[in-house]
Amino acid sequence: MYDFKDNPLACEGIIGDGCGGGRWFFVEDETLYAHDPLSKENRMLLQNIKKAKKISKSKCIITIECEDETIEFDLSKMQKK
Repeated sequence: MYDFKDNPLACEGIIGDGCGGGRWFFVEDETLYAHDPLSKENRMLLQNIKKAKKISKSKCIITIECEDETIEFDLSKMQKK
């Protein structure tokens, strides 16, 4: 099981805060995933994330801070901004 708590490469989607409430979002092996704690399933959202350092979520946007760039992934459109 993936350790989400206190991990800079994982963040929780807060229920009522837009898209993805109740799910965990995390980067592993250069890939962004959404984890559903009820079904225990992971869904791949975005690949080719190089040197990720931290992720956070606000409303429908997941922000991934990398060494060389900052990536914004829009959950409502399911695409990189």
